[in-house]
Amino acid sequence: MDQTTGVVDKYNVEAAESIANSAQLLHIAQAAPIYEQLLSVFPTAARYWKQYVEAHMAVNNDEATKQIFSRCLLNCLQVPLWRCYIRFIRKVNEKKGAEGQEETRKAYDFMLNYVGADVASGPVWTEYITFLKSLPALNTQEESQRMTAVRKAYQKAIITPTHHVEQLWKDYENFENSVSRQLAKGLLSEYQPKYNSARAVYRERKKYIDEIDWNMLAVPPTGSHKEEQQWMAWKRLLSFEKGNPQRIDTSSSNKRIIFTYEQCLMYLYHYPDIWYDYATWHAKGGALDAAIKVFQRAVKALPDSETLKYAYAELEESRGSIQPAKKVYESLLGDGVNGTTLAHIQFIRFLRRTEGVEAARKYFLDARKSPNCTYHVYVAYALMAFCLDKDPKVAHNIFEAGLKRFMHEPVYILEYADFLYRLNDDRNIRALFERALSSLPPEESVEVWKRFTQFEQTYGDLASMLKVEQRRKEALSRTGEDGALALEASLQDVVSRYSFMDLWPCSSRDLDHLARLEWLSKNLNKKVDKSTLPNGPDKGSSSLTSNSNVSSKVVFPDTSRMVVYDPRQKLGTGVPPSTAASGPLSNTVVALMGDGTTNAFDDILKTTPPALVAFLANLPTVDGPIPNVDVILSICLQSNIPARTSGKSRTTSQLQAGPAPSTSDFSGSNKSHTGMSAASFKPARDRPFGKRKELERQEEDESTTVQSQPQPRDAFRMRQIRKSRVGTTTSQTGSASYGSALSGDQSGSVG
Repeated sequence: MDQTTGVVDKYNVEAAESIANSAQLLHIAQAAPIYEQLLSVFPTAARYWKQYVEAHMAVNNDEATKQIFSRCLLNCLQVPLWRCYIRFIRKVNEKKGAEGQEETRKAYDFMLNYVGADVASGPVWTEYITFLKSLPALNTQEESQRMTAVRKAYQKAIITPTHHVEQLWKDYENFENSVSRQLAKGLLSEYQPKYNSARAVYRERKKYIDEIDWNMLAVPPTGSHKEEQQWMAWKRLLSFEKGNPQRIDTSSSNKRIIFTYEQCLMYLYHYPDIWYDYATWHAKGGALDAAIKVFQRAVKALPDSETLKYAYAELEESRGSIQPAKKVYESLLGDGVNGTTLAHIQFIRFLRRTEGVEAARKYFLDARKSPNCTYHVYVAYALMAFCLDKDPKVAHNIFEAGLKRFMHEPVYILEYADFLYRLNDDRNIRALFERALSSLPPEESVEVWKRFTQFEQTYGDLASMLKVEQRRKEALSRTGEDGALALEASLQDVVSRYSFMDLWPCSSRDLDHLARLEWLSKNLNKKVDKSTLPNGPDKGSSSLTSNSNVSSKVVFPDTSRMVVYDPRQKLGTGVPPSTAASGPLSNTVVALMGDGTTNAFDDILKTTPPALVAFLANLPTVDGPIPNVDVILSICLQSNIPARTSGKSRTTSQLQAGPAPSTSDFSGSNKSHTGMSAASFKPARDRPFGKRKELERQEEDESTTVQSQPQPRDAFRMRQIRKSRVGTTTSQTGSASYGSALSGDQSGSVG
């Protein structure tokens, strides 16, 4: 049962498996109704048929077994089920002597004719050949006939791509050599290429067959991934077989394709496209009778598929079978009262094609009395009279008759107007619009007003155009809250009046802008949440604001900056600098720059990639303290980064004292350390040794500036630098000095 709808799902696979397993434990008298119900839902489930028939065979109920085989064999081309059939035939004819052996041979031929092309039919061929060898031969003539029958069976088996084709070839070689080595040489050389071709095709066919789930039950398509994969697998196999990869004769190739279609329908029984493909394949090959039989089976398997019935009727009509086609249409109509509108329309067209105008007119008069008749029937018959019968007067009368019944249908009014357009009858078109708009409610008249406006732009003058547009605004203003705003004139009205087809009196950018303005105008009077305003809520509304309220404030995007997507816009185009500089982007970038000027900001925007400009423009504006980027970088450079200890790294005392001094530490001034070389902060374990160390030092020396190059070691100069830094520290009150990176000590003091 479907838990969402509460409806019992009769195609529940798990439930079906459980029922089948429980039926196996019951006596056949109790299990038979269960199997019948199960097989009515899954009529192509070969394993359920096999269980059912084996239950009857177990109690020697031969008549019931024959009836079951007659119901399932031709629709279930599966080797295990057919081998069960052969066992039954051999059991029945076991004690009938020569007559029973002949019946068994015919049963084998019957089976191989249907499932001999199956990739799993190798054991069947072997079993058949063994049976032929076991037949008694009373004289030389019978012995010769037996050998000939065995040879033909082998020759058919070795050119069939099956799992056992290699073993069958070996058995055939042994058979021919046992009969006559001289004759075997010629026969084997003749069939060797055919066998090689069958073996190669088998290897290719196996790739497609391995993708198929042979235990799948036929259920209506649900759109699951597994079902789609199985559908694709069967499609690939069918396409492979239609290509005739073995290059056999057309008759044998068609037989193999038919077998593949029949097997496919065992699993995709509820797929109408498979039935249609099967029938049209027969029709394209000239086998119209076979195509008709497939369609008959299809409409029986899927009685609710109208598409298959139309395709079936089309095939019957195309070959001149009018009465069978008419019966198909009548089955679509049912009793006439419950027939769909589309069925009425298609039947009228069918009668017009096959029986003439009068038959179609007579049926239309009957169909319009049906309570389920819609305006579609009137439109279809009126257009038929106008286009096929070339009678505009009859068509006009039909439209007028339908207008009395379907005045409330805007689509019918527009179809009537299109018909009058073809007649170039502007007077009646204007009258039709006036009549319709006087009765239609405003919310349903939008499209009619739009068509009326287009009509006046084509047939009317400027005064009539403006008048209809004003009336349209007045009528549609009553449908929404912004009615007064809709009455105002807008530039879009001018654009609408002076456009033609795909030609516009403005650019696409202007169209997007006008659309944006129209949206904004409709939202002018809507309330805006104070939390979305840039300055936040009123300061006087609350004296104190808790931390929880501040943290829970939701920041909404700035919808005023949204633009209409244009697919013609080139990739990589960002926000123009003039637009971005005045929005959140300018605030964000200026905040990152510190005390920067507008000119500097404009210079940055010119060199910034458009994608990065667009990203920065979407960043929120930060109202708060602005950090000094230089100070932050200085702190990061002078901080002690703890390093992992190793056998070759520095000692614990060295780690606590900070990084060892290098000559590059004495090259900068005492104001800032942002220009210091990154090499001076490398842990000792990461520094190169030997020649590699000297090479890297040379590369660093070449890449650094003159100011950052290390100076020679001078003890006196080192003491002077330290004294000057101590003096600078003591003289700076209210500021922080972040110590020397030479010793790792922090000498900063906060005044």
